[in-house]
Amino acid sequence: MADYQVQRNITIDSDAPQIYDKIVDFHEWQSWSPWEDMDPTMTKSYDGPDSGVGASYSWKGTRKVGEGNMTITEVAEPSSVALDLEFLKPFKAQNKTVFGLEPAGEGTRVTWTMTGQHNILSRIMSVFVSMDKMVGKDFEKGLARLKKDVEA
Repeated sequence: MADYQVQRNITIDSDAPQIYDKIVDFHEWQSWSPWEDMDPTMTKSYDGPDSGVGASYSWKGTRKVGEGNMTITEVAEPSSVALDLEFLKPFKAQNKTVFGLEPAGEGTRVTWTMTGQHNILSRIMSVFVSMDKMVGKDFEKGLARLKKDVEA
């Protein structure tokens, strides 16, 4: 089991451009990211453009949120946003993350996918709990918050 994938989706009663704007700009993540309220002392910084390709977000906090950074690598407005996600602490990991947006009736189906390769530590941890179980609930929480934020 060298590779893993975590994927969740939700349908939001809104058009894709409005949702896309909340994803493509890291400053907007404060209103919906599942990790924003896990550590009130977390420090954050933004680099590059305000949004789109090259926009970058770094964080450093307690062991609960760790330390890492994200950089948007690809966009197809308003249907997808891809980013590189790097965790530095509590353990190192490199992941690819994609948000896909597609029409769904009167709304938009948002799919959040993260893929990566197990390193030695995560391979050992996956014997006891899968990456899907570790991260999936956070994706569900984030998508529910995104839905609430956009539909408000």
